[in-house]
Amino acid sequence: MTGKTHIVGGLAAALISVQLEPSLDPFFVLPSALIGSLVPDICHSGSQLGRKIPVLARSIRILFGHRTITHSLLFLFITGYLGYHFIPYWNLTTGLMIGMISHLILDAATKQGIMLLFPLKMKIKLPITTHTGSQAEKIIRNLLSLYVFVQALFLMNLLPR
Repeated sequence: MTGKTHIVGGLAAALISVQLEPSLDPFFVLPSALIGSLVPDICHSGSQLGRKIPVLARSIRILFGHRTITHSLLFLFITGYLGYHFIPYWNLTTGLMIGMISHLILDAATKQGIMLLFPLKMKIKLPITTHTGSQAEKIIRNLLSLYVFVQALFLMNLLPR
């Protein structure tokens, strides 16, 4: 999936989470989910974060490859552990994790799949997949964008419940 799709996917997942768990603060969860939705692609120097931190992106790509460690449960557990132990406000780490999980789900919906169980070389894919940048991805992105837009209006009390 493209960065745009990951961003709206992360925001949609964060909005659903905020609705389901009232203790989550949308002021912190939404921006950190947006960042989290981009973090797994740090292994790709052409990604949004990879272009900002090219040395880190190239290093991870050389050591592990693309869609390996940063698209795995291992990376989620390490990030979550570090975040919950060293970031003082738990809503920031929760948002980051929500965004990262949404990223993994969306990339598992691509033909390439992800190495969710890294270091095992097994690729995980959802039953229905598409190609990155395809018409199907654009439809998914547009539906997610519509959902985010409507939920943002509810969140700002601009639409009645």
